[in-house]
Amino acid sequence: MPPRSRRQQATPQDELNEAARLADRIQHVGYTRRDIARIINRDPSLVSQFYTKNKGAAFVTALREVLTAIETAGITELPELAAIAARHTQRRTTASGSHARVRGKAVLITPSGSGTGRVGAQAIASGSARLRPLIAEAARRGLRLALTVRLAKTGYLLPSGSRTDSPGIRRDVIQRADHTEERSYGSAQTGGFDAADFARRVNAAAGDVTAAVHQWLVETGRIRADAHILHLEIRTWRPANRPRDTAPGPIRA
Repeated sequence: MPPRSRRQQATPQDELNEAARLADRIQHVGYTRRDIARIINRDPSLVSQFYTKNKGAAFVTALREVLTAIETAGITELPELAAIAARHTQRRTTASGSHARVRGKAVLITPSGSGTGRVGAQAIASGSARLRPLIAEAARRGLRLALTVRLAKTGYLLPSGSRTDSPGIRRDVIQRADHTEERSYGSAQTGGFDAADFARRVNAAAGDVTAAVHQWLVETGRIRADAHILHLEIRTWRPANRPRDTAPGPIRA
């Protein structure tokens, strides 16, 4: 008798519980499971368990209200949706009446403001969605950010190590054997970029982080319009003092 596959089988739509069906509808309007986890203030693994372990009954009302807010009120920002969900989420209690322990949302940025997120080719092709919450949280906290991109050498318009390309950074170029090149833009020493400005760009690109970063690189004359990003990393930090104006625009930082 052949061994049974351990891979989780996809659940037919008509067998999904109410939480999973609502989560599907929220995803259909452009959000990810990680976004939904942030909205309900839980770890992303719990959202996956809506589908695999029939969990989520406690969040049905919250998810329904969130979906209504998106579809009828036009509310799209995660913090606003999270506030709506919080008003309709009740903590489970134990037999003694105390609050049950729950697995909280994944920590994206430390209290000091330090955070890092990176994606490879597969995630980049689908818009680097996992980086969107990092950028949104950095914007909410008023943080600065830097980014590292990798693409084919022929995709860059400025020479390797050019001060015009990324002034002030001395370790900004890594050349690889596969004819690609990795370059960093922004740092704590040069001031970096305003996370809020990048968050606005991501929102304007319908949540597609890859498209937003690509557009910025094209607008600032750093890469060709037909270049493809192969690797993307975002780093955040809290400025020690009031940062200078190095928001995306003319080539600076």
